[in-house]
Amino acid sequence: MTTTRRQLIKQSALLGGSFFIGQSLTSCGKASNALRVAVVGVRGRGPEHIKAYRWMKNAKLVALCDVNKVTLNKQVDALKKDGLEVKPYTDIRKLIESKDIDVISIATPNHWHSLAAIWAMQAGKDVYVEKPVSHNVWEGRQVVNAARKLGKIVQTGSQCRSSSSIRDAVAWVNAGNIGKIEIARGLCYKRRNSIGKTTKPLAVPAEVDLDLWLGPAPKEDIHRKQLDYDWHWQWAYGNGDLGNQGVHQMDIARWFLGENEIAPKAWSIGGRLGYEDDGETPNTQIVYQAYAKAPLIFEVRGLPSKKEDAESKDDKTMDKFMGAGIGCVIHCEGGHIVVPSYTEAIAYDKAGEKMKSWKGSDSHFANFIDAVQTRKRESLNADILEGHLSAAICHTGNISYRLGEKTGAEDIRKVIDSSPGAGETFDRLLKHLEANGIDLKATPLTMGPVLQFDPKTEKAIGNPAASKLLTREYRAGYVVPEMGA
Repeated sequence: MTTTRRQLIKQSALLGGSFFIGQSLTSCGKASNALRVAVVGVRGRGPEHIKAYRWMKNAKLVALCDVNKVTLNKQVDALKKDGLEVKPYTDIRKLIESKDIDVISIATPNHWHSLAAIWAMQAGKDVYVEKPVSHNVWEGRQVVNAARKLGKIVQTGSQCRSSSSIRDAVAWVNAGNIGKIEIARGLCYKRRNSIGKTTKPLAVPAEVDLDLWLGPAPKEDIHRKQLDYDWHWQWAYGNGDLGNQGVHQMDIARWFLGENEIAPKAWSIGGRLGYEDDGETPNTQIVYQAYAKAPLIFEVRGLPSKKEDAESKDDKTMDKFMGAGIGCVIHCEGGHIVVPSYTEAIAYDKAGEKMKSWKGSDSHFANFIDAVQTRKRESLNADILEGHLSAAICHTGNISYRLGEKTGAEDIRKVIDSSPGAGETFDRLLKHLEANGIDLKATPLTMGPVLQFDPKTEKAIGNPAASKLLTREYRAGYVVPEMGA
């Protein structure tokens, strides 16, 4: 390549990467000490990982891994046509054995996140792991313990933590500019259509190694129409939209609150309403995390604003609350903050007049690579502990839902009315369901128990069924190891 040194510096700045003047460059513009990166999982978020690393000056993409041979080879061939040769792997165990890899970047389904991260660290690699960093609370804590015990740099894929706009808004609120926080609210109003109803198990494509795809999950028939993506809506592999899109907004809400433990009390209500399919997770949900400072209330809506839009896939048909659909609203004594996207935050006073706004974001992947090079964990924007805690409060909310019972609306109200902000949130949910033609007498909501947790030990108090769901039974050969404190 004929790119000049000055052009490289300019390109590095535009891409959000870092460039060290003192580094020497190879002929392709990479720093001679560039970190060798492998991406695990090349569908979904995987292509974003590939795109980010291949253009960084201090990172070199050297390998890809996926259990689907066809998908893997397509990505490898596409890169080769662009002049980049990477080594393909179908088995992550073979990948992490390689001495020619420094960093593992994980974009697998949720049920693989924790085990893949720990295995990689045990093999001496630093790790970027997508959100949620865990499939359950216990294994997420093991990833944190592994990172600390093994001295590894581990970033979670909570990209909002690299948003300068949200970071500045959090600091502005914490400085007392709008009074105390009364409620931190997260929203995931995101259209989710039926995934269909099957009559027989999925015929897994021949190019997929099913044993590797399942990993820690039970070896049993899969009942859904497609292997990819729709695993989000089944408990054996995913965590619903609360742990999919919603974990980003959960993380932002917890960030504003400054809470660094799971909440001592949590409950959830909701249901999978409007259709019957192979999905198990709720498409309609309220999660209440009773933090001492202020409650964190989360809302999931997968149905549109009204029944007439039921066939639409357009997110423009979704509800908004105070200017946000997929975002956060932080209610304060002197007004509120709206976070409508990953790169913007707006402050309003009590009269609804705009007080201040922030815009901008940095490269989350570049922040990770910089931290790996400097070995400064504190420079990470989203250290694994942050990822664990935000995933954990998604899990505790889902545990309450999974242990719930079908309950009438008036009986639900009796339970939740003493929780600040819960009644108003529930009333809006009922209006939303009415607009969608949902008959709650025919398909009642599920009311989960009010669960108590010890925030220090992350254990359930007085509820053996909840304790059981804090972890899972792992399949032989794919057991998440206990890493100690």
